Parts: sequence; C-alpha cells; structure tokens
Amino acid sequence: MEIIKIIGIAFIALVIIILLKQYKPEFAIYISLLTGILILLLVMDELKGIIALLQSLASKASVNSTFLALLIKITGIAFLSEFAVSICKDSGEGAIASKIEIGSKIIIISMSIPIISSLLEIILKILPT
Repeated sequence: MEIIKIIGIAFIALVIIILLKQYKPEFAIYISLLTGILILLLVMDELKGIIALLQSLASKASVNSTFLALLIKITGIAFLSEFAVSICKDSGEGAIASKIEIGSKIIIISMSIPIISSLLEIILKILPT
C-alpha cells in the first residue's frame, strides 16, 4: 500500500529534520523539500491512472477534451501551489506563501473562464426567452 510508504517516508524525514534542526537548521528545509518531491513521485502512477480514467469517462460521455484538459491543469496548479505554499510556510516565509496562493488563485480563475462561459451558454439555451 502506497500510503504506508508515504507515511514511513514522512516519519523518517520528520526524525531527520528534528535531528538536523539541532545542529544544522539550514539543511532541514532541503530534507522537507526532498521528502515532498519523493512523495509526489510515489503517487505519480496513481495520478496517471486517475487521468486515464477521466479521459475514458469523458470520451464515453462526449465531453469536450479541452475542458477535461483544463480541469486537469487547474487541479495540478492547485496541488503544486499548495506544495509550494507548505514549503514556504515551513521555512518561515508566510508572506511569500500568501503571494503564491493569490497568484495561483488568479491563474485558476483565468484558466476556468472558458468552462464558465460554456456553462453560461448552456444555461442560457435551457432558459426560456
């Protein structure tokens, strides 16, 4: 089970970080960053399976593949920005973390405009005039 690997890696990293903070606190952030990257690499296969399933369902439901691609990109941006925000907060840089959050929200909103406009067009077609 992948979750046991993830928790094990996290606990090992936690112990290393606690020990490092006593002697070389500047290296603790590198361990945290490497741990996050390692965990992301571990779940990549699961992520590929989810994307393949979504593509299969979208093709069966005749959903526009452009919208599915946008949704996957938006989800990826949300996950990556949350990862970056966590790293910044762990290193004591809350101001940078908040800027990342604002920037990612603006990007997500701008990317979702085609989906929102398409939904509005569908709603307007359904409503009686």
